[in-house]
Amino acid sequence: MPESPIQEALSRVEIEQRLVQHARGIDRADEVLLRTAYHDSGTVDYGSMQGTAAEFASSIASMHKTMPMSLHRPSNVWVKIADDSALSESYVMAWVTLPTDGEPQPHLVGGRYLDQHTRRDQQWRMQHRRYVLDWIMQFTPPLYAETNPTFDLSAAVPRGGHHLSDPGNALLLAFASSASPSEEVTPMNDEQALDKVLSHQAIVELGCRVARGVDRGDPDLIMTAFHEDASVVTGVFNGDARTFSVEVGALLDNVSPRVAHTVTNNWIDIKGDHAVGESYVVAYQLTVGEAPEDVLTGGRYLDRYERRDGVWKISQRTFVMDWTTSSPSKDLMSLGMFEEMVKGERGTSDPIYAFWNAIA
Repeated sequence: MPESPIQEALSRVEIEQRLVQHARGIDRADEVLLRTAYHDSGTVDYGSMQGTAAEFASSIASMHKTMPMSLHRPSNVWVKIADDSALSESYVMAWVTLPTDGEPQPHLVGGRYLDQHTRRDQQWRMQHRRYVLDWIMQFTPPLYAETNPTFDLSAAVPRGGHHLSDPGNALLLAFASSASPSEEVTPMNDEQALDKVLSHQAIVELGCRVARGVDRGDPDLIMTAFHEDASVVTGVFNGDARTFSVEVGALLDNVSPRVAHTVTNNWIDIKGDHAVGESYVVAYQLTVGEAPEDVLTGGRYLDRYERRDGVWKISQRTFVMDWTTSSPSKDLMSLGMFEEMVKGERGTSDPIYAFWNAIA
């Protein structure tokens, strides 16, 4: 018998969460997290790495523990469900450091995951993964400069790490320890399933609001995603969300005429009116000055959420930086096919405002 639309929507959310879990397992070099994204009988096909999911998890975790931070960003997730089986295609961009043609260098690798999923004992897990490679770019290794004085907490930037050395684990472990003991997984009725699906979507959209608000320099939009007593830790600003919403825009207005934050890989754990989440971000920034640069930075947002008076908002946000790269900027946006295209702007002159306000 086919699932109700609500139950099918819940299945899609749970399948997408397994894809996110898989990416987190690789990037944290966490063998258990990676292996449990699959059923015990799960298998993989990564070309040179073919075999059981358990063997793959052990090999990948061991390899990544010795490497600089990676960032795997699945998106474009398309799921097809038939009873207790499902197929999915997801696009992935991965920042990884590899010795492809000499000494290890950072690479941006684009491809797709073709995954088979099955539901057993009320849980969706992956059964088989096949990786398809589409493109690769190579970058110069970044040069990190530690400029903050020791214990200068006003400008501290959390740096990503593997497994338990990652600062995000403190947040996730604290949340897990405050939750009630795990119980046997039981099916959700339609009311419970609908609440989880709607809560998940509402929380995902909070990240979209912050990204758009920062990129457009819109403090009011930023604050629609935060509770009034929320706090933010980003390195460039550590403090309350209200002050952050204003100061981040003023900072970018002075140093970056163009900035864009793309957020994906949303992992969200909801317990009643409280939730915790991790989302991946890659930010583009054009810096101004005598030598303008194009800067790409990859990292993660670690968020606490609360539902108050029926509305989900962020109560605490921490940014963790995993990697960054830069190169001399060229004014390519005024050349060739790009010359006549509509350009993004900071402020209400950006086309999104007229577009978004076209309907009430």
